[in-house]
Amino acid sequence: MTSYTLRSASPAKSKADAVVVGVVQTAKGVDLAPGGEDVAKAYGRRLRPLLSTLGVTGKAGEVVKVPTSGALGTPLLLLVGLGRTVDADAVRRAAGAAARAATNAASVALALPADSPELVRAVTEGHALGGYTFTTYKADSKKDSTTPGDVVVLSPVARNKEAVTAFEEAQIVARAVATTRDWVNTPPGDFRPPDFADAVVAAGKALGKSRGAPKVAVKVHDEHALAELGCGGILGVGRGSSAPPRLVELTYSPRGATTHLALVGKGITFDSGGLTIKPAQSMHEMKSDMAGAAAVVQATFAIAALGLPIKVSTFAPMAENMVSGSSTRPGDVLTMYGGKTVEVWNTDAEGRLVLGDALVRATEQKPDVILDVATLTGHMVVALGDKVAGVMGSQEIVDRVLSASESAGEAFWPMPIPEDMQERITSSKVADLSQHDWVRWGGGLFAGAFLREFTAGLPWAHLDIAGPSFNSGGPSGHLTSGGTGWAVGTLVDYARALV
Repeated sequence: MTSYTLRSASPAKSKADAVVVGVVQTAKGVDLAPGGEDVAKAYGRRLRPLLSTLGVTGKAGEVVKVPTSGALGTPLLLLVGLGRTVDADAVRRAAGAAARAATNAASVALALPADSPELVRAVTEGHALGGYTFTTYKADSKKDSTTPGDVVVLSPVARNKEAVTAFEEAQIVARAVATTRDWVNTPPGDFRPPDFADAVVAAGKALGKSRGAPKVAVKVHDEHALAELGCGGILGVGRGSSAPPRLVELTYSPRGATTHLALVGKGITFDSGGLTIKPAQSMHEMKSDMAGAAAVVQATFAIAALGLPIKVSTFAPMAENMVSGSSTRPGDVLTMYGGKTVEVWNTDAEGRLVLGDALVRATEQKPDVILDVATLTGHMVVALGDKVAGVMGSQEIVDRVLSASESAGEAFWPMPIPEDMQERITSSKVADLSQHDWVRWGGGLFAGAFLREFTAGLPWAHLDIAGPSFNSGGPSGHLTSGGTGWAVGTLVDYARALV
């Protein structure tokens, strides 16, 4: 396990196995970024010819390894590109790239720009997340580990109280994101709804083990309790699977809390599409369809670990959308929790059904705001690509989500819910609502309008993370392949802003 330390020291004199320094693009060419002044001084006039000879461009994500040959106290210098702008996003990405480049180094010193609490946070989070690996199913995982044992974040404000707080809190959030990634990356046969619920219970117990630790109450509703409650959406989606559905509810209620935040997350542990079955090539990543539930659960634990004085009520409906003789059929009508009826037209649009039940449960707690997070629609990926999430709902809440996402380094884009969507979601001739209508245009907006029907008019925003929740390609910056843990940071920063 990697140990992180915050220190004010010269990178040129560091005895770590590797020192990381940023490179920034300027009008006059490339130059070492703030934090690397002592390294530049140690090389003197040799620095610019060296950078030129090595072909260093400073492009974001570029990593160049330089044996120091005694010029520095460390044997290896890692030059990491920041691009043209030195801001938190650039630093977070650079730190992540550096984490994967310093292979086999037992100790690493990070001399990236870190002269403010914001940048200290970015360096720490970026490196911790960029070095993430999922090796549970690798036979030689321990043998092949290249993670450094010690990482030192070098900062001129290391003794500043706000910087120390940012450093410590960054590690808490990074651990929450890493666990979210673990859950998303776990093979779906080993993480069915009962397994997912058990994992949440275990995580809650682990959080509250130490003396004085925050307490998060965890309650699990099994299929029998869901039937008694009348959660027709969750039961309807899960009835085709041999693994019964669950609804997990978490409560964090610290003394003195004056604000109440409700979080709801989609937890489809595997999505075959049901009887409206997915094409084979679209199915192998569907273990990630529970990323929303994983995010809201881990964000709740992080908020508690940070000791934020706000009440959080979290709802994670979990089901496996499978094909069998008992599967919900297109044309079936489900009675949701709270009494609304929904005609099912497409069993592959199941996320909105489990969220509907959970949203009504959330409204009964009378929170000040509700945020739901879901890998909800392919339409959002078509609209925004796989690096940007969509957000829609009450304008004031959407604006706050966008602000939180900016500080967390997660890209979100505001999307509308046009008034004509009301006609589409109420188009069923046999039920209160239509779950789907097969119109190709605006499907993501239709889904948002459908969810709004279950929010009781409370301040609310829907975060559709279908694109960036899972990285099918290679690692980039602090985002590794597989589950990304998207939205955990945004939710935590949203909560911070409520204090």
